[in-house]
Amino acid sequence: MLTIDRSTYDAIIAHAKRDHPDEACGVVAGPEGSDRPERFVPMVNAAGSPTFYEFDSTELLHLYKDMDARDEEPVVVYHSHTATEAYPSRTDIGLASEPNAHYVLVSTREHGNNDGPVEFRSYRIVDGKVTEEEVAVVDTTDTESEAS
Repeated sequence: MLTIDRSTYDAIIAHAKRDHPDEACGVVAGPEGSDRPERFVPMVNAAGSPTFYEFDSTELLHLYKDMDARDEEPVVVYHSHTATEAYPSRTDIGLASEPNAHYVLVSTREHGNNDGPVEFRSYRIVDGKVTEEEVAVVDTTDTESEAS
């Protein structure tokens, strides 16, 4: 199960809506081995495409160096689908290289960047096998009390 605080959940959705009609992408980093998504890092979709996302290689290298310096890892890798459901495509599955990460997909197909709900789903993708998981959105104070 992915447990994510409300502000990070809202930030991912806002990024997906803001970048629509292109796909949005980013990472939520957390302490190594914690499975706690804590630091929201929106990235640039270098592909600039409504049907594909690609992390900018320089930006991604900088992020991994930064996470290494902070003893963090990517807990959530997210991107949006602008015209299809929030389910990993064959390309998404092929690019999934973080076996411990939650892969979040947000579909903006129904309302685009207008007000209205989105589809927000999370998956584990390991060795090409996709498993959907429950998402629990909690208040920030809830995650802080769990950490202590």
